[in-house]
Amino acid sequence: MDYSVKLAGEFKLRADHSANIIALIDDGNTIPFIARYRKEMTGSCDDQVLRGFSDRLKYLRNLDKRKAEITASITEQGKMTDEIALALEKAETMTEAEDIYRPYKQKRKTRASVAVEKGLAPLAEYILGQEEKDGEPEIVAEKYINPEKGVETAEQALAGASDIIAEKVSDDAELRKTLRKKMTEVGEITCKLLEHENAKTYDMYADYSERIDKIPSHRILAVNRGEKEECLKVSVSVDDEAFISAVQSIYVKSGNKSGKIVAAAAADAYTRLIFPSIEREVRNDLTDKANEQAIKMFEVNLRPLLLQPPLKGKTILGLDPAYRTGCKIAVINPEGNVLDTAVIFPTPPQNRTEEAEAKVLALVKKYGVDVISIGNGTASKESEIFVAGLLKKCDRPVSYAVVNEAGASVYSASKLGAQEFPDFEPAQRSAVSIARRLQDPLAELIKIDVKSIGVGQYQHDMPEARLEEVLGGVVENCVNSVGVDLNTASASLLSYVAGLNSGTAKSIVEYRRERRFERREDLLKVKKLGEKAFEQCAGFLRIPGGFVLDNTAVHPEDYAATNKLLEITGYSLEDVEKGRISDIKERIDKKGYSAVAKECGIGEPTLRDIVEELLKPGRDIRDSLPSPVLRSDLMDLNDLKEGMELTGTVRNVIDFGVFVDIGVHQDGLVHISQISDNYIKHPSDVLKVGDVVKVRVLGVDGVKKKISLTLKTTDAPHGIGGNQKTDRERKEGRKAAQAKRDNRHERDEDLLAALYKKFGR
Repeated sequence: MDYSVKLAGEFKLRADHSANIIALIDDGNTIPFIARYRKEMTGSCDDQVLRGFSDRLKYLRNLDKRKAEITASITEQGKMTDEIALALEKAETMTEAEDIYRPYKQKRKTRASVAVEKGLAPLAEYILGQEEKDGEPEIVAEKYINPEKGVETAEQALAGASDIIAEKVSDDAELRKTLRKKMTEVGEITCKLLEHENAKTYDMYADYSERIDKIPSHRILAVNRGEKEECLKVSVSVDDEAFISAVQSIYVKSGNKSGKIVAAAAADAYTRLIFPSIEREVRNDLTDKANEQAIKMFEVNLRPLLLQPPLKGKTILGLDPAYRTGCKIAVINPEGNVLDTAVIFPTPPQNRTEEAEAKVLALVKKYGVDVISIGNGTASKESEIFVAGLLKKCDRPVSYAVVNEAGASVYSASKLGAQEFPDFEPAQRSAVSIARRLQDPLAELIKIDVKSIGVGQYQHDMPEARLEEVLGGVVENCVNSVGVDLNTASASLLSYVAGLNSGTAKSIVEYRRERRFERREDLLKVKKLGEKAFEQCAGFLRIPGGFVLDNTAVHPEDYAATNKLLEITGYSLEDVEKGRISDIKERIDKKGYSAVAKECGIGEPTLRDIVEELLKPGRDIRDSLPSPVLRSDLMDLNDLKEGMELTGTVRNVIDFGVFVDIGVHQDGLVHISQISDNYIKHPSDVLKVGDVVKVRVLGVDGVKKKISLTLKTTDAPHGIGGNQKTDRERKEGRKAAQAKRDNRHERDEDLLAALYKKFGR
């Protein structure tokens, strides 16, 4: 297969760009390096396109490898034909290839294989021919009576022949493909509630069914979990009679007795062999697609979470809330170093509020605390109430923020946490982590297993290897997009830089214990870090305060071209360092970007990237994103009134809406139908984690602790916006359909809330 041509078509790329990407990947280049420094070769593909391309290339190569194995196996059996070879060549999925291989695969003992051993294969072929040249099946079957082989009667011979026919029908690759496609188009997923202690969590699926081609991914994962917990019985429902008739129409050629036996065998093949098999395949396919969608949502949420702007130049007090054991406190300076730790007991059962206030106020005064970072776990609400009251007594301006503490306990008990703070208890490490998450989210969150960060759906049910692969790619992209200080970054952070791993990251840390990195080229002195690794990582590592280009994303391989560019435009490196090149773009425009790029010996995309870096050396791309929302007071759920307008921060994006922190401890939900006045396919089309939004309260359920919010600027009905029809019947029909959808979405919300409570967000 010519992978470059096929992938060019699938990803809408030029053929030469597709071929270049394959060559670059095969040559051991990392995705961040290719995306940033080989734009001319790829047509400026971003990292997400490149990762998708790489995944698809791997699948196609594995498919071809499997086809070769199948070809070798069938050939070895002496059964390969031109027809089989052509079918294998045309197979586009693993499932299709396995269907072709099914008749030739070594099988465990089956009813059909037993019948073959009894010598009944010729009888099966005779019946399947349906010509009855030698008489009716019952008469011919008598010739196959053989007590020594266990065939006592003609009826037993016919039964064995029917089993052989049924398996032959079941092994028909084209038939299976057709039925699988039809099941996906017209079948329904049905659920029944079982008796189980946890069944109440899934009572909204007590009597549920939905078309396979309509069921959304999050609902697939919900019913899968219910089935796994033995709370639900889940199955695929189709019109069995129609499917059986379809199978019989292919194999039944006559209305004679042979035809009737074939018809019965075809029905048996469908019921006993085909349906259970393709039901599993269809459900597995649904699950695979749902997993990919869930992983994609995790990816969509994780990226902006990691790229949240750091709170620079602030002294932060981290507070890890708790009840009985007290709230752990850690104060860190603007560089992230721990200044002090403490324990307070402002929450039940101790309620030592005055003592806690005195201790925190003393820390605020002593260290000049600017912000208090509160973890959102157990006792968070009580801690937030305590802090909001405390801030009114401060003699200096102090604000607070509630941060997602998911994974903090994992980090605090980890080997890495123990190495970083060997003298701290786990809870103290958590408090430090909570403070640092506000100070520099990226540097802190990369220390935690990304699955524990908690910005996805059903992440505990995802295939672990695939989830780690995708999320690892997100972390890698974020780290390399921001850049890493070579002289201060932790080994954990360095290990995500393109071309480096945990081993080379540790070698870098060991090297700088003896001496500071003065230039990027010093990396070549680090043990185990060769020229290929240097090529991949150098552009993503920064050295502030030294050679100006070493503090930019300009790659060392382009330093000569950069000097040439400065010469052409009449500038110097000192001008870059002093910020005196504000009109460099205008000077390039006069000559033309294409001409300047050619004179510098680089491509135009690389030229434009270099110019952006020269204009802002040492810039942090996160500085242009919305800053975290800091608060000085707290609202209660009971303070919310319908119609109230508030400012909030998007905390999680899911398939049917977004959760927004509005400073009431409980996140509110903006349903997808309330996100925009215009139709949108998915919440991620318009919102991402960290977005600061203006919302309006639609309703509050104090019992379920649910807050319904809207981002709409009009009061149009759900899903209708400004496109209401004037025709009364159509309007009523749409209203009824929307009510049904709203009910289903409410069930989704209730289930998700229950699962969050059980498994954690």
